[in-house]
Amino acid sequence: MKILVMGGTRFVGKSLVGKLLNRNYDIDIFTRGNKSNPENTNLIKGDRNDMDSILKIKNKNYDFIYDISGREVEQTKLLLENIADSFQRYIYVSSAGVYKENFELPLSEDSPLDLHSRHKGKFETENWLIQQKIPFTSFRPTYIYGPGNYNKIENWFFERLFHLKKIPMPGNGTLITQLGHVSDLSDVMIKCLDFEKSKNNIYNCSGEKGVTIKGLIYMCAEVCGLNKNDISLNKFDFEKLDPKSRKEFPIRLNHYQTDISKIKNDLNWKPKFDLLSGLKDSFNNDYQFKKDNEFDSNSDRVLFDF
Repeated sequence: MKILVMGGTRFVGKSLVGKLLNRNYDIDIFTRGNKSNPENTNLIKGDRNDMDSILKIKNKNYDFIYDISGREVEQTKLLLENIADSFQRYIYVSSAGVYKENFELPLSEDSPLDLHSRHKGKFETENWLIQQKIPFTSFRPTYIYGPGNYNKIENWFFERLFHLKKIPMPGNGTLITQLGHVSDLSDVMIKCLDFEKSKNNIYNCSGEKGVTIKGLIYMCAEVCGLNKNDISLNKFDFEKLDPKSRKEFPIRLNHYQTDISKIKNDLNWKPKFDLLSGLKDSFNNDYQFKKDNEFDSNSDRVLFDF
């Protein structure tokens, strides 16, 4: 079986490719080539926004295409309009960030979309795939965490707990958020190939439960070997910050939780990682090797009035 992975050398892509290799699939990885590609894969180095790069795979035949790096609809159009149309499925990583803030939680796949979202290119891509009748499956993960995470999510908390024993907390910490482990996401991205029902469908994909930000902090502290009495929670007025900004705080500052019942029912799937075990996995297999890096605490003092 021949598979193309668009962006397969970091985080989600790395997790996915490792599992595909265990199935002995023939894999091409299309990437800018900033990271080394896994053994037994074929690296196609290029910029997916550049026609000359895309021509490297012009009219190539693939059974399945995994697109992890696509953000804008034009990127998907450029790819699929130049590749052979023999593929059975296009599997796309979208985002639960496409949803509009809603009073009712959890958010389902039919919840209203935010037309001004920084992820709007994701649902525009999904709409285009539907309009063009291209066989696809799209996944809308919430915050993805786990070993190899290049986004500061769990490591943002680990850093502050490990170096400072104190951490900024929005208000009283009762805002609800939701995380999903990278291995669970890559598992179900492969599993969908075995389910015809998943064709031309969009799925929320995350952990089973939501968690308050205060609860997330306490779990991260436990993973770092700290108890509640070892740390200081420094409340800040989160209403002064952009609720969707992750420049100051890594989690959106409003309630954020999705319903994953559809993916569980359609694909006979459920996450293997609960949040605590997933955080332990991330700490032990990633942050543990970075914890001695220098950490600048001055930025927190400026942003959160320490």
